Amino acid sequence: MAGNGGIIGPCNAAVVQAEVITSTTCTGSTTLTTQPATTSVDYLIVAGGGGGGHDAGGGGGAGGYRELLSQPVCGNTPYAIVVGGGGATWTNGSVSSFNCVPSVGGGKGGGYPSPVTGCVGGSGGGGSGNGGPSPGAAGTACQGNAGGISLCGGGGGGGASAVGGNAPGLPIGPQGGGVGGTGSTSCISGSPTAYAGGGGGYGLATSPCGTGGTGATHPAGAATAGDVNTGGGGGGGQACGPKVGGAGGSGIVIVKEPKVVTAPGVWQMHTVYENVKQGKW
Repeated sequence: MAGNGGIIGPCNAAVVQAEVITSTTCTGSTTLTTQPATTSVDYLIVAGGGGGGHDAGGGGGAGGYRELLSQPVCGNTPYAIVVGGGGATWTNGSVSSFNCVPSVGGGKGGGYPSPVTGCVGGSGGGGSGNGGPSPGAAGTACQGNAGGISLCGGGGGGGASAVGGNAPGLPIGPQGGGVGGTGSTSCISGSPTAYAGGGGGYGLATSPCGTGGTGATHPAGAATAGDVNTGGGGGGGQACGPKVGGAGGSGIVIVKEPKVVTAPGVWQMHTVYENVKQGKW
């Protein structure tokens, strides 16, 4: 026998459901079934980053970044997840989503011969230095920022927190391209992690947050890809040699189900009957 707020009888014990964090990193479609007591979740959706442009190319824009808190869901229910792949060189990234809420893929960097401008995406691609000056493209509201303008080097791809850097112009050399736009840092996984940085433009330009690819060096150094599962944009391709931009990094979806403590205040009738029959109440 025990006390239940002044009532003598068996305890109506609290039910504890532990916090669960689910990170989905494989590209494609899957589902997540929530725990029985879950009524709301926090989630992060990062789309695939755009690929860097060809031939003095602009950096690829980062994949769209969306972090939403305390969103209502139903317990013990399957929810659809899509993780978007990063764009190949001079290709847009792919959409990621949770429960049909999408983040837009990053825009490809501008390249030569066409289009020399970056392409619109979650964050926009930077403009190409060959055929420039060329503008960067716009990002998607509340998901990312615009790419940078090119002069002779490539403009940087936009990032989740900042626009891509403008190429500073002649002469091409160290830091001759625009830097990738800064990404955003999320703690939803349990530790601070950077996502959605734009790719650097052609001319040895980097991504400040480290998730976007580095632009190719002048005249023929290779561009690098955006980091996988961060939505980083690819670096802009060189003006000589293969002239190939770096691929965008793949996206990620992270869902956090908070800890739930349920303290029932109402006994079910059959439970009351059984306790009375057994002399416990």
